[in-house]
Amino acid sequence: MTVYSHSKLASFEQCRYKYKLKYIDKVPSPVEKSIEAHLGTCVHDSLEWLYTEVQKGNLPTLDDVLEKYVLTWQEGWVENILIVKTNVTAEDYKTKGVQFLIDYYIKHQPFKDGTISMEEKVWVDLARDYPHKLIGYIDRLVHNKETGEYEIHDYKTANSLPSQEKFDKDRQLALYSIAIKEKYGKDKPVLLTWHYLNHNKQIFSKRTNEQLDELKKEIMELIETVEHAKIFPTQKTILCNWCEYKTYCKAFGNKLPEKYREQQMKLFKDEIKEEYPSASKYIKSE
Repeated sequence: MTVYSHSKLASFEQCRYKYKLKYIDKVPSPVEKSIEAHLGTCVHDSLEWLYTEVQKGNLPTLDDVLEKYVLTWQEGWVENILIVKTNVTAEDYKTKGVQFLIDYYIKHQPFKDGTISMEEKVWVDLARDYPHKLIGYIDRLVHNKETGEYEIHDYKTANSLPSQEKFDKDRQLALYSIAIKEKYGKDKPVLLTWHYLNHNKQIFSKRTNEQLDELKKEIMELIETVEHAKIFPTQKTILCNWCEYKTYCKAFGNKLPEKYREQQMKLFKDEIKEEYPSASKYIKSE
């Protein structure tokens, strides 16, 4: 069984070469962390801590939440952090996180909305006896007793705000809703909720069971494409600027360090020997 995730599949669609380096060759990233990833992690951890305290019967003050955020920022900081935008400093990103949490706290206090769990791990079964599974983590799961809905909440710290059409086609939270329906009942309504913190705005979407069945088929088709992929070309887009493997990418005239090139060549030779045994005599042994 191979375990997939939304991000793993999205990586394949974004750039097959990046996918190969990260998930097949398992080449360590030359970039330890990006500033956007650091901001997202610190905000997520602060909100997770907030709701955990509320579940314990405590209500942290806004200052408590901000202190938690600053401490998390300091503890997770790395010196070689990637900052792509030249006109923005690390302190600017840190300040943005403070504003996100202030806006969120004021808007949602006292945070008693039926939260069940934070960072809940879910497994998505795509079909009976299907050899592959999907794993995911829900930022926050809520059971709204007034509406009877289960709410899947996801926090976003991105600058851009996509269109409603894009949310209605989003795969990630829709896949998570499959797992929630498996757990609580297929007839249970599930509301997908995104918190775009940079805009202090919530966006909602829903899926029918028929739509979720179609999504399962689409994902299984994509997984089969991944499983049978033989070539992994680069794909240059604006997202390359934030790719942790850019300094290793041949599309930008870069090369992998020698030790990883040797590793790739060994894997390549092993694959040839396995698929074409008669060709083994033409491959030089190490």
